[in-house]
Amino acid sequence: MVEPTLYPDADIPREALEEGRLTRAYVEDVIDALDTGNDETARTLVAPLHPADIADLFALVPEDYRARLARAIGEALDADVIAELDDYVRDDVLAAMSVGEVADLVTQLDTDDAVALIEDLEDDEQREVLDALTPSDRADIEAALNYAEETAGRLMQRELVAVNTDVSVGQVIDQVRATIDPATDFWEIFVIDAERRPVGTMRLSWLLTTPPDIAVTDVMQREQTLIPVDMDQEEVALQFQKYALISAAVVDGNGRLVGVITVDDIVHIIQEEAGEDALKLSGAGDGDINEPVFDTFKVRVVWLLVNLGTAVLAAMVISAFEGTIAQMVTLAALMPIVASMGGNAGTQTMAVAVRALATNQLTDANARRAVLREVRISLLNGATLAVLIGIGVGTIFHSPLLGVVIGSAMLINNLVAGLAGMMIPLGLERAGVDPAVSSAVFVTMCTDIMGFFVFLGLATLVGVGRLG
Repeated sequence: MVEPTLYPDADIPREALEEGRLTRAYVEDVIDALDTGNDETARTLVAPLHPADIADLFALVPEDYRARLARAIGEALDADVIAELDDYVRDDVLAAMSVGEVADLVTQLDTDDAVALIEDLEDDEQREVLDALTPSDRADIEAALNYAEETAGRLMQRELVAVNTDVSVGQVIDQVRATIDPATDFWEIFVIDAERRPVGTMRLSWLLTTPPDIAVTDVMQREQTLIPVDMDQEEVALQFQKYALISAAVVDGNGRLVGVITVDDIVHIIQEEAGEDALKLSGAGDGDINEPVFDTFKVRVVWLLVNLGTAVLAAMVISAFEGTIAQMVTLAALMPIVASMGGNAGTQTMAVAVRALATNQLTDANARRAVLREVRISLLNGATLAVLIGIGVGTIFHSPLLGVVIGSAMLINNLVAGLAGMMIPLGLERAGVDPAVSSAVFVTMCTDIMGFFVFLGLATLVGVGRLG
């Protein structure tokens, strides 16, 4: 079945798309065309595809084919395709293009997409591309590059529609027709005062349904969400989610309108931030399969070394009870159960806490209540698991006291897991450290060390001879 596209009349090969994805057979056909030097065939295969599908194709072909594919498809590699490319794939594609070709693409992109492209270039390449731009385009991009990464200033686009407060609806329509490029997409018109401060917004639906002689100030919406230019992009995304925004004005430190952020950009940010937090919890880096191997190695090995350190600490706790374990080998078989169940419980709580912090559901205002809630949940879970493991171990090993020991250890370690899963992310957040990056290591360390210590400590306290 051929998936619907934005080009319903395009003659897309039936084998090209399956369930919205490019098929293996289609990708191999493109690779075969490149291998035989048949650029015309490759161009014909690619031509009917949507820009997003062409971007997927670049990601699916082997790395050393990307430059060849870029040269083969020629004009099909336009600004819309570049805007959809994965960052690492885009680097390979741009490497096959001249400075003039890159500069031409930059002029076709919205400011936010142009900045995203240029900021990934090497410094000398950035200068060459910027030198090839017109003075106005260069000024806009350089101004955006002056803002910190992952802020509204980098995310915003400068292409917007703004009118003064002293005009009528009819004058607005005339102004838009006379000055705005037809290719410019916009959903709202910003009304500004003499100092270019936003005082209201007007949706296109209102513009089209309001008599032309009505003053803009009589129909504009005065309440609006203004985004500071230095606001973190994750906070920007939360503003869009909370207030159901389609677009929002970006203002500088003096409250003057400098750009606009639209919901299509926010969709990408939400996806990136959600994936980023999930990957940070595991220490997996960017998680991009197109990332260079050594770059991925450098990120992952750091957290694996930290995990190795915490594992050594847990081993030291176990070694402290070497005599107890030697007297009853069964303890060695049972103690990983306590630690692993505590680790799983801690991971559950930590995931909830990190997500709640990222979405502003967890703040100083409700932190105490949230911690107490997780303590109650941990006690309920711990009690349930303690009863089950206690009865099971007591029955299998014919030692009710051993069942009580492991059940008690399970209850205590689950309580520790719940507290650690909440308190560690909260503590890291207050210390200015991203809880998504570091929480997992410390939570696991707590549950492993406490699991072994409590179980073996109780066994030693009770007396191994009474357990057997």
